[in-house]
Amino acid sequence: MCGRYAASRRDADLVSAFAVEDVVGEELPPSWNVAPTDAVRVVLERGSETAPPRRQLRTTRWGLVPSWAKDPSGAARLINARSETVTEKPAFKAAAARRRCLVPADGYYEWQKLPGGRKQPYFLHADDTPLTMAGLYELWPDPALDPDDPHRWRWTCTVLTTRATDALGHVHDRSPLLVPADLQDDWLDPGLTDPAQIRSLVAAMPEPVLTPRPVGAAVGNVNNDGPGLVEPVTPAEA
Repeated sequence: MCGRYAASRRDADLVSAFAVEDVVGEELPPSWNVAPTDAVRVVLERGSETAPPRRQLRTTRWGLVPSWAKDPSGAARLINARSETVTEKPAFKAAAARRRCLVPADGYYEWQKLPGGRKQPYFLHADDTPLTMAGLYELWPDPALDPDDPHRWRWTCTVLTTRATDALGHVHDRSPLLVPADLQDDWLDPGLTDPAQIRSLVAAMPEPVLTPRPVGAAVGNVNNDGPGLVEPVTPAEA
């Protein structure tokens, strides 16, 4: 799974990297300890009946709230979606068909269970090159607000996961589904709605090739932040 990650790139870098056409909302500060329900920047494509899709960079909350949910209280439980069943599960299948996004990250954290009950945190990264995680987004209408209020819609997202390779499996059996550059246009295409084609696209994603780096225990506290969280330590120092 992916329950904590780092995202330090600025909007200008994301606009360039993903050929973004529209930047929506204020820029977020960099974070080396993104946690569930935090505000996060994602890349997506949206259009309308009268306008073709345009690529956007916008803010969502991490933890998907399905459009049919009675309230947003379950968002923290839906920070991840299993890629193998994403077109079938009621919470995700509508978003998988029409509302896919990219979630930029520097890397993500996992905790390896050790003898004696201790856990060693690791920062998993691709040799310090940015990751592009596959995501879904949803719009939830807040019933407490007026239907004409533009703030009525709550934007949320989730990160897809896949089975970890042997190199990563000793840390955790799941890892984020990463979208290579040559498949990002297809992943964002809102015209791609057929579940079978979406499953084929997921299957075409290459296995993640990541390096686990042991880091300090400070990352376990969501109130801690800063680039020092991703600095390597020896396990004895963690």
